[in-house]
Amino acid sequence: MNNVSDINVKFYKNEDVVKIVGIIPREHQHLRLLIFFKDQVIVLHEATVAAIVRAYVNIVSHPTRRAVELIQTRLGKDVRKLGYAEVQLVDSLRSEDEILSEYNVIFSSTRK
Repeated sequence: MNNVSDINVKFYKNEDVVKIVGIIPREHQHLRLLIFFKDQVIVLHEATVAAIVRAYVNIVSHPTRRAVELIQTRLGKDVRKLGYAEVQLVDSLRSEDEILSEYNVIFSSTRK
């Protein structure tokens, strides 16, 4: 990823979400999550939703943790669990302070 301050960031508040649909489409085995916003619809695969949930739980349920970073990683068959895809979002090796320092720029007063 390039410098975080150079990327286009879109903020969505709860009132911008029209509805959320969880569905396992016909002929599929895994969940898809459709998020309907006022201006677009995004579809997330189950593995992405699972990664978001992991990040959320890791922060909210921990007494001091304030940041986690999950990065795209290719895992060989000899490493990953049976049934898991080759490409996964797994914890980075960066410290919490590094993550906070890099990404707090997104929430600066000029970017709200």
